[in-house]
Amino acid sequence: MTKKETNNDVLLANIIKGIEEVKGNDIDILDLRAIDNAACDYFVICNGNSNTQVNAIVNSIQKTASKAIKDKPWHIEGADNAEWVLMDYVHIVVHVFQKHIREYYNIESLWGDAKITTIANKY
Repeated sequence: MTKKETNNDVLLANIIKGIEEVKGNDIDILDLRAIDNAACDYFVICNGNSNTQVNAIVNSIQKTASKAIKDKPWHIEGADNAEWVLMDYVHIVVHVFQKHIREYYNIESLWGDAKITTIANKY
């Protein structure tokens, strides 16, 4: 296992922990590493029930990753309206949606070749 893979695994675990701490729903991890020309190694996709919860998920991910491994997103988009927030950690991109926006865009279907791991809700 390379250092990048180890760092990605630790970051991925902390992203999932951050989502779960504020009860983010329907967590999917798309492994894009086997797809040619993919922009990153993983997509993490989840949703909240309101813009308040979407913002809480984003803040929780940032806090958890920063505290555990001193990592912060390179870029964040969409936080102003909190319907779809994209957090770019370079090798891992996190998409936090409101449920109806996620259903509308259905970005999982755009990456049909990706291996998808679904994390069961703990509550």
